[in-house]
Amino acid sequence: MDAIALVQHFGKPDIFMTMKCNPSWPKIKQHLFPTDETQNMPDLISRVFRAKVEEMKTDILKRNIFGKVAAYMYTIEFQKRGLPHAHFLIILTDDYKLLTPEAYDKFVCAELPDPDSNSYLHKLVIKHMMHGPCGNLDPTNSCMKRNECKFKYPKNFADETTKGKNSYPIYRRRNIGKSVKVRKKFLDNSWVVP
Repeated sequence: MDAIALVQHFGKPDIFMTMKCNPSWPKIKQHLFPTDETQNMPDLISRVFRAKVEEMKTDILKRNIFGKVAAYMYTIEFQKRGLPHAHFLIILTDDYKLLTPEAYDKFVCAELPDPDSNSYLHKLVIKHMMHGPCGNLDPTNSCMKRNECKFKYPKNFADETTKGKNSYPIYRRRNIGKSVKVRKKFLDNSWVVP
């Protein structure tokens, strides 16, 4: 109901963002014994995740990483294995609305970063932001429903970001002819999660 009231007053949200807890965060790992499992330490997980969410709120509201915020809300949920994640709805002021493909490209990328100019980000994307493999590469993957990926991967290549159906953007995914090995298969930009 709060979200509906915000949308009625401020307009449609500009950004929907999900922040997931990573059990490999150093603040979590340093407090675990080698025999401990993260899902069995909900007090530690909750404290660290809350601190990370508060830092994200500071980035959004005080450091204005997306621009000036007119309204926002978030909710924290716990996944089946016990790890929390947060969903943010962010409504920007009129001066910072994402109205053009270039505005989307400032904040969202669906391509592999260049390993030469940004090797750290390249490693993170390969580790955390690659979908699959599924489809013909692995028909037994859990995302497969009736012989196709329920998340529609691999995505089609696109030379530039455009508006798709229902105002959802189709993110730029250029076919640059490069692929990386992920879970024993070679994946390209069509497998990158935005």
